[in-house]
Amino acid sequence: MAACRACSAAPIVLGGAGYSLFPTAALAYLGADFGIRGDGETAFPALLDRLAQGLDPRAIRGVHAAGDSADGGRAVAAGLDALPLWDEALEPYADRGAEELWVPVQTRRGCPNDCSYCSTAQIQGRTLRCRSPRRAVDTIAALARRGFRRFYFVDNNFNVPRRQALELCAGLRGLGLAWRCILYPRPLDGTLVRAMAEAGCVEASIGFESGAEPILRSMNKHFSPGEVRRGTDLLAAHGIRRMGFLLLGGPGETPETAAQSLAFARSLGLDALKITIGIRIYPGTPLARRALLEGVVQPGDDLLEPRFYLAPGLEPWIHEAAAQ
Repeated sequence: MAACRACSAAPIVLGGAGYSLFPTAALAYLGADFGIRGDGETAFPALLDRLAQGLDPRAIRGVHAAGDSADGGRAVAAGLDALPLWDEALEPYADRGAEELWVPVQTRRGCPNDCSYCSTAQIQGRTLRCRSPRRAVDTIAALARRGFRRFYFVDNNFNVPRRQALELCAGLRGLGLAWRCILYPRPLDGTLVRAMAEAGCVEASIGFESGAEPILRSMNKHFSPGEVRRGTDLLAAHGIRRMGFLLLGGPGETPETAAQSLAFARSLGLDALKITIGIRIYPGTPLARRALLEGVVQPGDDLLEPRFYLAPGLEPWIHEAAAQ
């Protein structure tokens, strides 16, 4: 911020997922002029137009200025199809042959699942908004013709809604691409997994978070450990690499449930597993409200400085158990 101020008198505008989570706190901490909470693709050009005309940009939904309360409005694009999937200005700098280059593709925003700790609804809203599968496939196919072969669907849940996923797979089949995605354990069935494999899916990340039924219910998950096992088995049977995630230490976690989750994860035979001990508390989530009631965080804490929920009675054992 200091470097920007030293080089230019232009207004500084914040945006993105981090700002959308902490709009008031981020504006105050960084000393920026404006911030856009939510979808910035249409709000930012509108902000520039109003500044050029000498008008107050705060008339635009989702735009806030330093000193404002930014807890209300969020910019929401009317339709994702009107938004670009790819910036061609990036192409000269892309090494198409680099194995670590996976072109990110977002075909939907929003999440209706309401997991107790998740920040997605604060960033994108709870309403699920989808791009046209045809338009997404056309963009990917055009990039493939220009030498890009690996893609990463960064959608929170590639398989929600299921019909969207099937239409994407149908369009991608035959393009000879490799791609990865993030899956919710339900719905995950043989028809969908087979379609994914035939369309080029080589890796799927599954955020099942726990292998203990009581903890899944506490997190407001809508699946069971049995469904996780069936889904990961299907992926393995179709040659798709599987990465899993565990979130240990949330409300209700005990040494017994944590040990159950670790044993469950081991039994799945995953290709990779990421374990997080303690759950970051994001504003506006059920976890944040619970943490406030339990005194884990204090009233008025904006949570910009990270705070984590870790159920009592787990340390130091849980770190040792997860490392084994």
